[in-house]
Amino acid sequence: MQANELKIARVSTVPFFVVTQLRAQIEALSASGMAVTVIASRDEMSDELTESKSFTYIPVNIEREINPIKDFLSLITLISTFRKNKFDIVHSTTPKAGLLCAIAGVFSGTKIRLHTFTGQPWATMSGVKRTILKTCDKIIGLLNTHCYADSESQKKFLVSCGIIKAEKISVIGAGSLAGIDLNRFDPSRYSSEKLSVLRADLGIPESAKVLLFVGRITPDKGIKELVSAFGEIVSKDNNIFLVLVGPFESVGEDIVRQVKDVNIRKNIKKVGYSDEPEKYMALADLLCLPSYREGFGTVVIEAAAMGTPTIGTDIYGLTDAIVDGETGVLVPVRDAVALEKAILSTLSNAPLMSAMGAAARDRARNDFGANNCSDLLINEYKGFSN
Repeated sequence: MQANELKIARVSTVPFFVVTQLRAQIEALSASGMAVTVIASRDEMSDELTESKSFTYIPVNIEREINPIKDFLSLITLISTFRKNKFDIVHSTTPKAGLLCAIAGVFSGTKIRLHTFTGQPWATMSGVKRTILKTCDKIIGLLNTHCYADSESQKKFLVSCGIIKAEKISVIGAGSLAGIDLNRFDPSRYSSEKLSVLRADLGIPESAKVLLFVGRITPDKGIKELVSAFGEIVSKDNNIFLVLVGPFESVGEDIVRQVKDVNIRKNIKKVGYSDEPEKYMALADLLCLPSYREGFGTVVIEAAAMGTPTIGTDIYGLTDAIVDGETGVLVPVRDAVALEKAILSTLSNAPLMSAMGAAARDRARNDFGANNCSDLLINEYKGFSN
C-alpha cells in the first residue's frame, strides 16, 4: 500500500492535547497524502478540530480519570469506530486513550497499533493507584504493535520497569513528541519595543531579571520547591521576578496563595493559560522547570528555540531536553535549596547565560524542528505499510 493511501487515526483523550501538541504534525501527515482522522473527547476546544480542513474529527468521550462504566462505553464506541473506518494505523497519545485504543485496536482487527508514551503519572505515586496505572501501561505495551517514547531516558525507564520489551519501543529522531514550530518559536518576532510593553503590562521594571515557569501550576511540576526557592531568592535580590504561565490546578494555586510575604508576592506575576507562551519566553532570562516527572519537556525546547536556557530537575525526560552545563542546568529533584543556588548563580553570570542561550537555540533548530520530526514519523508509517 502506498503512503498516500494510508488511513490514519490519531487518538488523544482531550482536544487540548491535539491542538497544542500535535496539530502541526497531523497537518504534515495530511499534506503528505495520508487520510487522517482525529479522535478525542468533545469539549470547549472541539470546534478547533471540527473546523480543520486537514483532517476529519470524530468525537468520542474518553474520561481522564478511571470510570468503569464510561470507560466501557468509550471502548465499545472506539471498537465500532475503528471497524467502520478500517484504519490502517491507529496511533494514540495520553494514558487513557492509549489503554482504550490498545484494547479496541485488537478487538477491531486494526493491523498497526501504535502509542507514544509522554510521561508516567504513576512514577511519583505509591500504593494501589500506582499498581493500577502501571498495569495499564503494561497492557498498552503488550497489545500495541509498537510504541514510542519521547526521550531516550524515558524509553530506558519503561524498559527497566518491565513496562515494555526493548524491541517494542523506540525514539523517533532526537526525541520530543512532535518537535516545535521554528517559525513560531523565533525570537526575531519580538522587538525590544514589544518586550518593553510586555514588561510594563506585567509590572516588571526594565532592569529586573525574569524567571519563567510555563506549564500546569501543580505539585508534580515542582511548584512547591519553586515558590520556596523564589522566596529565598527575593530576600537576596528583589530585582528578580517570577512569571507563572499556565492553568492553575487547585493544589498548585493554594501553594502560591500561601505566600504571605508582601515583597515576595509582588514579585510573582500570575498570567494563567496563554496561547502565546513564546512571548514570555522571549522576555525571560531563564526558564525553570523543577518537575518530579516529565516524558521529555517540550517547553524546554520551545524556550531553547527562543534563546532561553532552562534550570530543570535531574529526572528522566529532562536529562534529554537539557544538556547540563551547556543548554541549561540540572538540579536534584525536590530540592529547593539546590534550585535556589542554581537560579541565583546562573542569573548572576551573564557570559554563561549568553553561551547557554545560544547553544540551546542551536540545538533546538538542529534537532527538534517540527518539519524534520514530522518527516521522520511519516517514514515510520511508510515502513509499517510496506
